[in-house]
Amino acid sequence: MDHDDHRFPTTPAPSRRRGPRPVPPGVEYHRVLAGDKRRIGRGILAIVLLIAGLFVFSFAAVQAAAFIDTQMGRTNPASGGTDYTPVYHGFTMLGLALLIPWSMLIQRWLYGVRGPSLHSVLSRFRLDVFGRALLLIGPVWLIAMVILNLSMPIEQTHWPVADLIGILVVTLLLTPLQTTGEEYGLRGLVFRVAGSWNRGPRTALVVGVLVSSLIFMGIHGADDPWINIWYFTLALSLAVLTWRTGGIETAAVIHALLNTLTFVIATVLHSDIGGSISDRSAGTGSPVLLVPTVTVAAIAAVVWLRTRKTGPALTPAHTAPSHPHARPARVPAAQ
Repeated sequence: MDHDDHRFPTTPAPSRRRGPRPVPPGVEYHRVLAGDKRRIGRGILAIVLLIAGLFVFSFAAVQAAAFIDTQMGRTNPASGGTDYTPVYHGFTMLGLALLIPWSMLIQRWLYGVRGPSLHSVLSRFRLDVFGRALLLIGPVWLIAMVILNLSMPIEQTHWPVADLIGILVVTLLLTPLQTTGEEYGLRGLVFRVAGSWNRGPRTALVVGVLVSSLIFMGIHGADDPWINIWYFTLALSLAVLTWRTGGIETAAVIHALLNTLTFVIATVLHSDIGGSISDRSAGTGSPVLLVPTVTVAAIAAVVWLRTRKTGPALTPAHTAPSHPHARPARVPAAQ
């Protein structure tokens, strides 16, 4: 008699999912965190953590800059002085750049989704999308930025040559990281979090765009209505671009060119970067801000129209090929 008893086969215990939650297939960028439950409380916590990180990182960065500048005999604004130094400029950029890993960490911790999915629907930074935005949108946007910066009143101040060179170098190297940090935080994490609060994709889109845009406008703390209109329209347009292209690359290009060119022009013209450039009090704005406001809205409208047939880019479909040569489903390409 065979002692191997096959009459009572054992059923393997169901395995628990380990590791990160997979990105859902065939969904738009703002719907990656959506599920059966709305999890509004968790979303509010994610947004609070993001904003707290923004202020903590910024404070820590400028305090580090204050310490370094003090050792060099300089008194920057963090120490109550007026020396807007290259060190202070660089550390303010780095503080906001930390929002990139911080946003990824929050998403992984609270939602179980891998941080790199914040790049795009393909969970990677798409250099082809970035390159097209730089070549096709960049020139138009640069023209609008030049018109804006040369039309604003300029308050010149004395700058040591070494400081001008230092700030120019720091601007070119670090400002794109600073603006991209804001994109990962606002157009990435906040857009997705708020976009998960409604079951309907279109309602979720409206909520995601409005919440992320209002928070973006709020954290800049402007008291001038023209500046607030500009900030809100910029944020709304960047959110629409993120939705249609399925990633943050295009928004990152526009935001990086905006801040980088503003600081470069301010440096060349010897403007008071620590004073007039950063002033957002009532009366500092003007109708000239309608130039970039209309331009960025037009860019978003054109991208929307160009993708009206394909629709917004989606996450890849999960396929289970029946044989090794089965072909995966096609994903709409971002425009």
